Amino acid sequence: MKVVVPKLLSQAGKDYLTDHNFDLIEAADNSQESILKVGKNADGIILMTDPFDNKTLEQFANLKIIARHGVGFDNVDSQFAGKHGVWVTITPMANAATVAETTIAEILDLSKNLTKISDEMRQGHFDYKSSHMGFDLANKKLGVMGYGRIGRLVAKKADALGMDVLIFDPFVKETAVGRLVDRDTLISQSDVITLHLAVTDETTHAFGKREFAMMKKSASLVNLGRGALVNEQDLINALRTKEIQSAALDVFEDEPLPLSSDFYTLDNVLLTPHIASNTAECMARMAVDSASEVVRVLSGEQPKWAINQVK
Repeated sequence: MKVVVPKLLSQAGKDYLTDHNFDLIEAADNSQESILKVGKNADGIILMTDPFDNKTLEQFANLKIIARHGVGFDNVDSQFAGKHGVWVTITPMANAATVAETTIAEILDLSKNLTKISDEMRQGHFDYKSSHMGFDLANKKLGVMGYGRIGRLVAKKADALGMDVLIFDPFVKETAVGRLVDRDTLISQSDVITLHLAVTDETTHAFGKREFAMMKKSASLVNLGRGALVNEQDLINALRTKEIQSAALDVFEDEPLPLSSDFYTLDNVLLTPHIASNTAECMARMAVDSASEVVRVLSGEQPKWAINQVK
């Protein structure tokens, strides 16, 4: 059986598949066009974050599984896939710790203005630091929106830093760390808000003009979840007018973020190119976990981490 994998997939994932006697087809990148070009007869696909639309899926006659390399699955219509006999799986156990660490790293960067001060130092502006001081995290309120695996780890790490953790998640009834509050309380009281929600009809673009108006002017927004959670133009306006102090963004609706984006014109936003899980260890775990789902399904077994049902 044939499995399409991205060329940059961790070797650990490729080895897992070949050790189980599957033939690999390497796509130059993970775009649906590249996958279709080289692997139209594939039985399985390991998919990263690029869109994989229904029209493309219909052209794979033998396809039985799309194994997402990660936890988000908004780039593929899992219900449509299920109706066409294709499992869609994720890797929920592989990247939570890494994404939580990266979230804390970006919060620390924002609070101390590290990247911007470093960039200015390289240009000889050694006094830039004096007019761009950071802020302490201890005793500040961190609002965690979404209390799944990643949100829980972020809350735990922030608590260890001495932050007062506020949590909003309509599906959570109790927590060992921090305090559960309603959405508006979290938004209005937090000094830093970090988004860890799934993209649904209810959450798409749900953080926008109203929410920025509710936030403290000294507050910061951090998004390592999905770009679709935020109304990007409303955020640009809020940053430009200093309605909020700053933001750290690792995800965007259009990735890679076009160089024409207004985000690049702002000096109060930290921009990173979807690096939340970008460690060697995490990439290896996601590769192996996604590959293991391919092996299970193509061996006639049930997947462990399916997010749909095959009909």
